[in-house]
Formats: sequence, C-alpha cells, structure tokens
Amino acid sequence: MTIRRIVPNVVSQDIEESRSFYSDFLGMDVRMDEPGFLMLASPGNPTAQMTVVSTVADSWDPQTARSTLAVEVADVDAAYAAAEGQGYRVVYPLTTEPWGIRRFLVQAPDGSVINVHSHA
Repeated sequence: MTIRRIVPNVVSQDIEESRSFYSDFLGMDVRMDEPGFLMLASPGNPTAQMTVVSTVADSWDPQTARSTLAVEVADVDAAYAAAEGQGYRVVYPLTTEPWGIRRFLVQAPDGSVINVHSHA
C-alpha cells in the first residue's frame, strides 16, 4: 500500500476555541473552513497538516469525528480489499463522498478508528 499523507484528527467540542489555539497561538494557517471542520497547515511546511472536527454530528461529517487519523493512500479500493482480506473491522463502508473523497473507516487492533481515503 502506498501512503501519500497522514493527517491527525482532533475532535473538539468548540471549533472556535480550537481555531484560536491552533491558528492564533500556534500560528497554523486555516486551509479549509467548513461548519464543524477545519483543516490547518504549518505556514513553513504545508505538508504538516491536521484537522479539527466538531463533536456535533450534524455540523459537517459525523464519520470524520469517529477517527483519530486520516491516511491518504494511492488506491483506496486496494486498501479496502486488503483490510477485508486481513480480517480488520470496517466500521464505515467504502463510500464516495459528495465532496470528492472515496474512503472507508477501519478499526485498528488498539481500537483507534482510521479514515483511509483517496481523492475521487
């Protein structure tokens, strides 16, 4: 499997407080700002990224708030087949989302939920 990028996912009860901390205090640039969802990047190293998602299920995408990491892969269909073939628990099926991401969520042996995706 070819991994293109790994992005940590922080779940927040207050997106505005999180924006203030990560952007104003740490100096990260807000790259995507949707209701209940922020993607932030380091201004000096734009590949250093993170997302912050709201715990409010109807604010953006309730599935993202379930995951601790987003792993972008070259071929999400092959990753899905590998997860199923190796017996890992898929907790959200392979889906092409309206915003252009094809993904599934899989549970790691430690209980973490990982968002495995490719751009559609």
